[in-house]
Amino acid sequence: MSDQVEMPKYRSHKVVHALEIAGLEIHKDRSATIAPKERGYAPFRTNPGWADRCEATEEDPGVYVVYRDGFASWSPTKEFRDGYSLITGGDQ
Repeated sequence: MSDQVEMPKYRSHKVVHALEIAGLEIHKDRSATIAPKERGYAPFRTNPGWADRCEATEEDPGVYVVYRDGFASWSPTKEFRDGYSLITGGDQ
């Protein structure tokens, strides 16, 4: 058994913009071209370095997430769905 004390736990209450990823291509500058799973969104290219935070697999391409300050990151799909719920028109 470890003598370390468990780190504090936190619950997310952030509002983010996000798109589930259907496919992605990583480029030499570590940017990525993302094809969103959601209909109505065209493929787009991320900023260089974004792919350094991406741990996508064939089984889970994940979610492209943009925080309020503009920081873009990646999240595993299950963890994202477990931590966030969709905000609809009346919820904003």
